[in-house]
Amino acid sequence: MDEGEKRFNQLSIEERGKFDEETLVNVNSIRKQRSTSLRANGFSNEYIVITILVATEGVNKLPAINGSGDLKVALQKIGSVPSSKTLAVEVLWTPQNESDTLSERELLEDYPLLRPL
Repeated sequence: MDEGEKRFNQLSIEERGKFDEETLVNVNSIRKQRSTSLRANGFSNEYIVITILVATEGVNKLPAINGSGDLKVALQKIGSVPSSKTLAVEVLWTPQNESDTLSERELLEDYPLLRPL
């Protein structure tokens, strides 16, 4: 259990490290939001990346995601895990602030393994 928690936290830190800044945090229904962004420039968001980290008891095999159909199946499998077997869930997205942007260059640098859907 301790190793699983360490790995979950490590993955969370790795994903958060890709953000220029976190402008919204919601833990145990306590929400904290910054109203300004360092990158506010008046342009609309070019891209958005959503990362879902889920820790469960047991083995859960998800399909390789090669398209929107695979993504739907994977999300359905995640959603079908009983709450009694779900240990932790974290949803991260960037950019969080509507005045912030994620350019194609930043997307490719920070997420080289992503595939467009």
